[in-house]
Amino acid sequence: MNSVVVGSCVFAITLGGALGGMRLRGVLPDHHLSAESRDSVKLGIGLVATITALVLGLVTASAKNSFDNLDAAVKRGAADILSLDRALARYGAETADIRHVLKEVVAHRIEMIWPKGQSGPVSLDPTEALNRVEQIPALIRSLAPKTEEQRAQQSRALALSESLLDERWAVFSGLGSSVPAPFLVILVFWLAVTFTSFGLFAPSNATVIITLVVCALSVAGAMFLILEMGAGFEGLVRVSPQPMLFALEHLNR
Repeated sequence: MNSVVVGSCVFAITLGGALGGMRLRGVLPDHHLSAESRDSVKLGIGLVATITALVLGLVTASAKNSFDNLDAAVKRGAADILSLDRALARYGAETADIRHVLKEVVAHRIEMIWPKGQSGPVSLDPTEALNRVEQIPALIRSLAPKTEEQRAQQSRALALSESLLDERWAVFSGLGSSVPAPFLVILVFWLAVTFTSFGLFAPSNATVIITLVVCALSVAGAMFLILEMGAGFEGLVRVSPQPMLFALEHLNR
């Protein structure tokens, strides 16, 4: 779901609704625009606007929570990668090949999730990623520790590598938007109805039109940000790769 396209559509629909309401006022009979009619319409639109604000707040909170969870998963994964590398280093020189494979896996994951010069949808093959990551626990199990210290470090490294296997699913769950399409459609419909009512009773002058344009831009911007946060690894507002880049830089040291 392209957030720029959706934001542009929301802007066009809401502003179009407001301008359509202004045109509609010119063709309605006078009794439809009486004070009693205005009060009734305002009460109904007030209810719709309240429901819209509540649902919009829930969707915003859900998108923000999804973004924060992905960000925390990335930071936790970077910390586990560094801890795994240090455990292998303390084991001894026998783990040099495993540490090299770990660095390759991390570099590959960064390139897959945060491709250079690309802000569009991320396409990952879960099978390929799974096969690459599962090499590490298998290599750790193949070690033959000779001392208690090596056995302890092997056990710790194996636990950390299994933790990384579990955390990889957070990446795949973060692909795509967390905002359901039906929510989005209903919200846009409510916003269109609300803006149409604004235009229906608003005078046709430059100040009112500019205000409606600013309001439509604000609503479209809010929808854009919600969709951007809902898709943590795509678009302009993305989970930062800095923790993983920091981990990659300090591997094998």
